[in-house]
Order: sequence, then structure tokens, then C-alpha cells
Amino acid sequence: MADAARTTTPRAIHPLFIRVTHWVNALAIFVMVLSGWRIYNASPLFRFEFPPGFTLGGWLAGALAWHFAAMWLLALNGAAYVAYGIVSGHFRRRFLPISFGRALDDVVHASQGRLEHAPGRYNAAQRLLYVGVILAVIVAILSGLAIWKPVQLQGLTALMGGYETARLVHFFAMAGIVAFLVVHIGLAVGVKGVLAPMFTGRAQESR
Repeated sequence: MADAARTTTPRAIHPLFIRVTHWVNALAIFVMVLSGWRIYNASPLFRFEFPPGFTLGGWLAGALAWHFAAMWLLALNGAAYVAYGIVSGHFRRRFLPISFGRALDDVVHASQGRLEHAPGRYNAAQRLLYVGVILAVIVAILSGLAIWKPVQLQGLTALMGGYETARLVHFFAMAGIVAFLVVHIGLAVGVKGVLAPMFTGRAQESR
């Protein structure tokens, strides 16, 4: 009888500012990855190329135009997202504390289908991944600037280990972001109650 009497009420979990900047960041990263793959194909670092159908820009100059436009969008919007997250306490409440041991336990539980998810509350693995992808985006932007302006920003390029090393740093930062996106999208689509609140800002809570 008690279970039957339960009702669900909406609970605010994602502020409007976080939702807007999240989707703008997602768009900018999507454009940067696809255009970046086209740029990579013009001068591959390794013995493979990305399928042209999964790239953006059509040719090198077009890809560079898309890439730089998305880079500034990501840098400005991402800076606003990080600033809001720090000042409002959003990051402190959602991402801290970080426990590597608990994150490993969560990964094991997820692989066994036993990981519980409460909308608006991040488990240890999610906290580690979110902080990691924010750092990866920052590294990608800095290494991208070092590649773009190696003479004007020679101090930054030197910090990255030189032009060629900066290209490697940029590539692996991109790979880390793509790996995060694969896991993130998989969880958003596969776990009930995760995706909808990023549009509505609210989640249903049993009472």
C-alpha cells in the first residue's frame, strides 16, 4: 500500500545556465572533432586517416575555418561554464570530493550492471570523468593555440615540448575527449532519467 501511495514530483537539478552552456559546449566540441579529423588527414601523425565521411570542412582550408570558429565558441562558452561552476559552487557540490578507489569500484559495478544512478547526483566515476574531460578540453585548446601560432606563442609551444610534441598532445587530448563522449552519450541514452533533465532541468523524484 505504501508503494502504491507514492507520488513523483519534479525536482530542479540542472540550472538553466548549466544546460545552455552544456549544449553549446557539446556543439562546439562536435564541430571541432570532425573538422580536426579533416585537418589531421592533411598531415597524419600516424599510419591511418579518418574516413572523409566522418569529417567536416571538405578540404583543409574549410576544415580550418570550421575548427577556429568552434574553438573560439568553445573557449568563450567553456570559460563561462567553468566560471559559473566555480563561483556558484556547482563544481564543488557535484564533482567533489574525488575518490579514485570509489571511482574504480563504480566502474566495476557498472560493468556488472549494478551501478545505481540518482538524477543530479554524480557517482565517483562520473566525477572523475567530468573533471578529466574539463582538463582535456583545456589542454586541447592550449595545445591547439601552440600549433596555430608557434612563433607568436613560442613560450606556450615550448611548454608543450615543441611544435611536433604539441601536435601529439593535441591529438591525445582529442582522443580523450572522444572517449569521454562515447561513454557519456552511452550512459545518457542507456540510463533512464539522465538525458531528459538536461533539457527540462528537472527530474522526477519518488515521495
